[in-house]
Amino acid sequence: MLDFKLLKRDARTKARAGLLQTDHGTVRTPVFMPVGTRGSVKAVEQRELLEINAQIILGNTYHLFQRPGVEVLRNLGGLHSFISWPRPMLTDSGGFQILSLSELRKLTKDGVEFRSHIDGAYHFFTPEKIIEVERQIGADIIMVLDECPPYPAERDYIAKSVELTHGWAMRCKESFLNSNPLYNYNQYLFGIVQGGTHLDLREKSAMQLIDADFDGYAIGGLAVGEPAEEMYRATNHVTDILPEDRPRYLMGVGTPENLLEAVERGVDMFDCVMPTRNGRNAQIFTSNGVLNIKNAIYKFDESPLDPSCDCHTCKNYSRAYLRHLFNVGEILGLQLASLHNLRFFISLMEQMRLAIIEDRFVEYKEEMLAKMDKKKKEEI
Repeated sequence: MLDFKLLKRDARTKARAGLLQTDHGTVRTPVFMPVGTRGSVKAVEQRELLEINAQIILGNTYHLFQRPGVEVLRNLGGLHSFISWPRPMLTDSGGFQILSLSELRKLTKDGVEFRSHIDGAYHFFTPEKIIEVERQIGADIIMVLDECPPYPAERDYIAKSVELTHGWAMRCKESFLNSNPLYNYNQYLFGIVQGGTHLDLREKSAMQLIDADFDGYAIGGLAVGEPAEEMYRATNHVTDILPEDRPRYLMGVGTPENLLEAVERGVDMFDCVMPTRNGRNAQIFTSNGVLNIKNAIYKFDESPLDPSCDCHTCKNYSRAYLRHLFNVGEILGLQLASLHNLRFFISLMEQMRLAIIEDRFVEYKEEMLAKMDKKKKEEI
């Protein structure tokens, strides 16, 4: 069983600070996981990830299965060895990516058939195949195969999806128990709660997974287009049900505001492509809100992106220089912006953790949200 210890619960909310122990190191929660879909966090190298204190990164089973392929990963000692990453790693099963291939895939109770978006070749992922692939990739934490329903979707469709996902999860668990890690360290399996924005379906999915006793529990199928308040409502309901002694992972979320709200509702782990994707498009996250570094107002601005940030970008370069890099199409701009955004997200989680431990989470959250809201109004 995964070693997860709760160190502190906030007195006024469900926010919590914990320690998650893997063979590649300890993860302090709440935590944000940079997304390295294909074995690389876009525009940021592993040395820099260590420098900004990325405790754990995420890879994607669907994409890694396509390229470089499990044969390469198996022969080169797994993903940790292949990309020279010494800290913990998590792999998603690819359910969300398969959803995005709706015109190229077919779901059955046995698994999912899909055509590669790369070469058009047909593949069939069963729950057993997913576990086999994730064993060969070698992440510390691996996810069950699930279906991520679109939003909006009919209730009957989501109800059937919950049953499908549960059946797959049980087969993943059995396959996991009947197989062994390949690289001389432990792996742990998380179940994924589905159910859209229907609280009764979410509860049913969560209770079924709890009965199966997974190492941790993810909340999937959110941040797919539903209103933010619906996401918060579903998240809050699920964390009321999930066991206190297991980590909780809200998949694919989200904005700094989303992170603050979800931590308040008892979530421990997050991932999102937003810091790097938005960074590559000149959108900079700061402690005072979001800024577009291409704007003319930064042409002569000698200040760092965020005066309160301790990242390499903010210590060495001005807003004016970042604006110049983007305006002339220099790749360095993408790198420096992505690096800063990741550090901002990671630092946000570090500050939330400290606020929880010091019993001032509510005040910290309100202060941060007020700053972000003020910046939005200024932009309008």
